[in-house]
Amino acid sequence: MNLRPHLAKPYAKPILFVLCLMPFASLLYAALFNQSSLGANPAEYIIRSTGDWVLRFLCITLAITPLRVLTATPQLARLRRMLGLYVFFYVVLHLLSYSLFDKEFDIPEIAKDIAKRPFILVGFAGFVLLAPLALTSFNKAIKWMGAKRWQTLHKLVYVIAGLGILHFFWMRAGKNNFAEVFVYAGILAVLLGWRVWRKLIGDRP
Repeated sequence: MNLRPHLAKPYAKPILFVLCLMPFASLLYAALFNQSSLGANPAEYIIRSTGDWVLRFLCITLAITPLRVLTATPQLARLRRMLGLYVFFYVVLHLLSYSLFDKEFDIPEIAKDIAKRPFILVGFAGFVLLAPLALTSFNKAIKWMGAKRWQTLHKLVYVIAGLGILHFFWMRAGKNNFAEVFVYAGILAVLLGWRVWRKLIGDRP
């Protein structure tokens, strides 16, 4: 099936919007009506699950450019911005879940936790760096900043990807379970390595 004509249609973005919202809808439904599906510790499950979706959407977003180039499908580019905003959406959910379930929105306690726990600090740093990318992800921001400065700012996504992996690694260190960490790290390494390779051979990343 040739998806290229469909990707250029007006309905492509609304369909993508709904699909990207489904993990949140599933978690919300489980929390309200079927808590047993969240396991023995629902709070931990929600915090972990929202974090997982951050990494998944980050991988999907960074995969758009390689897929666009390798498959000669320029229509994919119009979906990248929405996917990037969903990275931020799930980061916010992840942060809110931690703040609510772990700290009951106790701001001083959250601040202490950020200062004394490296994996919390790294995760919060990723959120802080991602916020300006989300806030400038519209056309007027590009015109206001200028394309070159806008592109430079949005290259922070590579730093954010590294912080995300480090956050995930330190979270798993206590459980000595690094299988998923290596999977995400491998995917992101390939996606970022492809960009480096393109730049070395003189093509735009």
